[in-house]
Amino acid sequence: MKGLIVFVSWFCLAGIVAAGPVRIKDLVEFDGVRGNDLVGYGLVVGLNGSGDGLRNAPFTEEIMSNILERLGVNVTGEQFRPKNVAAVFVTAALPPFSRAGGQIDVTVSAIGDAKSLLGGTLIMTPLNAADGEIYAVAQGTIIAGGVVAEANGANVTQGVPTAGVIPAGARVEREIDFDLSTLTSLRLALRNADFTTAARIERAINSDFGRPVAFMLDSGTVSLNIPQTRMASVAHALGRIENITVEPERKARVVVDQRSGTIVMGEDVRISRVAVSQGNLTLRIQEAPLAVQPNPFSEGETVIVPRARADIQEEPGIGLAEVPDGASLSEVIAGLNALGVSPRDMIDILKSIKAAGALHAEFIVR
Repeated sequence: MKGLIVFVSWFCLAGIVAAGPVRIKDLVEFDGVRGNDLVGYGLVVGLNGSGDGLRNAPFTEEIMSNILERLGVNVTGEQFRPKNVAAVFVTAALPPFSRAGGQIDVTVSAIGDAKSLLGGTLIMTPLNAADGEIYAVAQGTIIAGGVVAEANGANVTQGVPTAGVIPAGARVEREIDFDLSTLTSLRLALRNADFTTAARIERAINSDFGRPVAFMLDSGTVSLNIPQTRMASVAHALGRIENITVEPERKARVVVDQRSGTIVMGEDVRISRVAVSQGNLTLRIQEAPLAVQPNPFSEGETVIVPRARADIQEEPGIGLAEVPDGASLSEVIAGLNALGVSPRDMIDILKSIKAAGALHAEFIVR
């Protein structure tokens, strides 16, 4: 019951905290100002016997042979079965306006049957973008986030030892060709499209500059007239605009995670008048087989006779709990708490209320 009290108290607290102003930079993406995803295929060496089994991962042997041949080592026709190498995919995000010589973080993930990348070193790996061009080169020691311990007949794995990161592990070799200073107009793309929020962004920007600078195009886009800002450059205009605060409008949502039993409800959730009852039905079956043996010195054999007892129990009814029309978040939680239900039972109740058409919010199940 203590866990239920904490659960309900958390929801009530969430319902009374009002949403405050948020910076525009936290609500929108500036059109054209974006990162680019990079990916590469490389080889990790220096593993302590936890690498790929080359018979199960022939691509590891192939890339290892190619690297050795590029370094002047002829391995044609040679048979080698090292256990300290692993083939990996290397991924990274190239931030906007990255310059040649800058460094970015990379993530390394095994693609074969390697057991761990702990202590391994990534060999020089080119990273390509969607256009096929190389924009960065990665190399360095991997920091893996897990560990594996094995013994005869038992093994323990903690975390994910087959993936790791290399902080500042890639160096930018090519820049994205994008000149921000030549733009005369720029669009702000809202992360959560909403007409009310877009209109508030338009009003806030125009109020800050004292003239029509922004214009709402739709629920997800606000257009900026850069010359109207009368700033020294586009970068100066964006630096001023991104720190203007706006109070965003939020949709009424109920998000349910069935695996963990987590429920998150917005403060704008409303429920029409509805009555709710919840109870549990328990079916218990007990097996008690009986061994029947023949009399002493008589012919026959022991026979197992199956016996079972079935029992159905239903908990005493707790009646109906009524949730009033237009109930707020705290009133909904108080009404459900009156039933004495657990968080997981509360998920089923919310589903039923939504099915009855009484829950006025977007219902998301994960």
